[in-house]
Amino acid sequence: MASEARLYTFSPETQEKLRKFRLGTSRAKDPQAVIYQIDKHSLEIAQADSDNYTSMQELADELPDHSPRFILLSYPLNLQSGRLSVPYVLVYYLPVTCSTEVRMLYAGAKELMRNTAEVGKVIEIAEAEELEAIEEKLGGAS
Repeated sequence: MASEARLYTFSPETQEKLRKFRLGTSRAKDPQAVIYQIDKHSLEIAQADSDNYTSMQELADELPDHSPRFILLSYPLNLQSGRLSVPYVLVYYLPVTCSTEVRMLYAGAKELMRNTAEVGKVIEIAEAEELEAIEEKLGGAS
């Protein structure tokens, strides 16, 4: 991870947003998601917009067709035991139509984003529509 930490950067403001999102969503009753992107010139990883998404459909609609994104997702689930679980995961959105250059840019930053955001699991998706079935992928992520 040392080389990624030198290549990609997080501003102090972004690091604080990551921390607040992680702590603020741990007891959420509704899904919470934020989108992060990499600036190709500065290689800074930052929040793509100021929105906090609670609908997987709205989130899917916001994802670009030809560019990867990192999505931090806190998704409340009722387990079979009846207990509430709120997995905190990184959704790595990598559309098949994106260029090799951008694909490599995001692949190199994935572990750094995972560690900096302190998520428990990374889920890779290739199409925005896969977000609508995210609950199935989270089933074993308690």
